Amino acid sequence: MAIILATGMLGGCVVGPDYQRPETVAPEHFRLQAAVEQRQAASHADLGQWWDGFGDLLLSRFVGLAQQQNLELAQASARVEQARAMLSMTTVELLPSAGASAQAAKAYQSVETPLGRVLNSTPGFDRHGSAYEVEIGASWELDIFGGLRRRREAAAAGYGASEAGAAATRLLVMAQTADTYITIRGLQARLKIARSQVEIQQDLLSSVRLLRDHELSADREVWQAEATLAQARASIPALESALAVSGNALDVLLGMPPGTYEAALVEPAEIPVAPRIADIGSPADVLRRRPDLAAAERQLAASNAQIGAAVAEYFPKFSLNAMIGSAATSESALLSAGSSQGLGMLGFRWRLFDFGRINAQIAAAKGRNAEMLAAYRLAVLRATEDVENAFSTLLGREQQLAEFNRMVLALDRERGASATAYEKGQVSRIELLHAQDRLLRASDARAQTQAAAALAAITTFKALGGGWESATAKLAANGGADVSRFRALD
Repeated sequence: MAIILATGMLGGCVVGPDYQRPETVAPEHFRLQAAVEQRQAASHADLGQWWDGFGDLLLSRFVGLAQQQNLELAQASARVEQARAMLSMTTVELLPSAGASAQAAKAYQSVETPLGRVLNSTPGFDRHGSAYEVEIGASWELDIFGGLRRRREAAAAGYGASEAGAAATRLLVMAQTADTYITIRGLQARLKIARSQVEIQQDLLSSVRLLRDHELSADREVWQAEATLAQARASIPALESALAVSGNALDVLLGMPPGTYEAALVEPAEIPVAPRIADIGSPADVLRRRPDLAAAERQLAASNAQIGAAVAEYFPKFSLNAMIGSAATSESALLSAGSSQGLGMLGFRWRLFDFGRINAQIAAAKGRNAEMLAAYRLAVLRATEDVENAFSTLLGREQQLAEFNRMVLALDRERGASATAYEKGQVSRIELLHAQDRLLRASDARAQTQAAAALAAITTFKALGGGWESATAKLAANGGADVSRFRALD
């Protein structure tokens, strides 16, 4: 009892450094934040469900399927379960353990062995013997210096890191799914334009050949038209191949074999338009929101606790062991007072001549902690860089798209004017076809830029950590781990 009381008094002794969350310095706002918040868009997106802001039901459906079926998310969930089990193991190490055992034996003693000869000469010796034993034992490692508690602290931080890592994987998968879907829609739009370009170039070639046959055009103009037609035709296989690759990638993201969702994408649709981004918050809000930073911070906390676990090896280990039971040579005597037995023991273990190895373990733990601190600080810088780059790319793509819209509008007017002039006999058919070709080329450039602008918006949502809160809420609702306590970094 005195030992247990002493242990309770020493229970607050935990060696090693206590964890201090590192301070992060963030600016008051991102440099291009005001410009991004002032963007004009037909719809706006909430960060928690940003994929719905694109106004495409099929896109929202695919993102939902990815959250349910993606195999990378299944791996991340399995890692969370592993970390949860490790936390349970380190928790159990702090508690006493007990066990029970029973055995019964019957023996027939040889009288030809030295022992048998001695026993055989004893009056009343019986070669037949029985033994019965029942016992209950318990043991408890006393965590006087906190080594076990530091191990549990490290496991708890590792569990938090795995949960935040799973949330980061979920955010990445959602972004990849939306990215791939928009890429598919962009390729479909470009493929349609490319086929129209082939038709225009075929018509142009026929017209030039007709002029050549009437000696109104030179052979070089025919060859030039043939080369332009071949170039237009050559773009189609490349676009079809890219479209097939993107479709296969989408199926795998949804956890299914390639070709599974091909039928759902047969009919081309408009390229989704990037929505307005609402509630960006301050840079500090973004740092709190991003799950990859939460994972890095928890890994730092785990490495700090490992230092304490290593320092605890300097100190002796104490354990309590106890056993009570009964032993007898007959079943009837097993529960008698005379057959009872017991044992109590205080264990002591100390690595007196192993301090060199302990020093090395502590140095390694401190080195790991320094590495994790640098990794966390780098992750903070990279997160800020991600947002700044995403804002810059989004604004640049949308400015470029605005210019292409004006270009397409002007060329469409030119084509209309050329068609009117052709009907009046004021311009040739070749001039009309050239006007149509210029319009198609500009439309192709606009389709590429429109898809790039939507992809830049997805990158921006990902950089802002959008969707993590929604995803983790669903995870908790499905019986998963609650990561809310790991969201804040301050």
